[in-house]
Amino acid sequence: MNTQNIREHMEVFGTCGNRLGTVDRVEGNNIKLTKNSAPDGQHHVIPVTWVANVDDVVHLNKTCGEAKRLWQTETSNAPV
Repeated sequence: MNTQNIREHMEVFGTCGNRLGTVDRVEGNNIKLTKNSAPDGQHHVIPVTWVANVDDVVHLNKTCGEAKRLWQTETSNAPV
């Protein structure tokens, strides 16, 4: 996955078609989502390996439910 295509403020969607959040920034092999886009008001981190493709938005290879079960908070180690 070419992370250069992932930009700040891009929306992130699961395979379910629902919006998971908004990109805050890419940090290494992880994407940090904005805390404003999270229901709990915290940053969440997902690995770039979950990205299926990028066009105007980021499309994941997981549903939002799967992603929410597996994502990590900013203070935790990111999933692999």
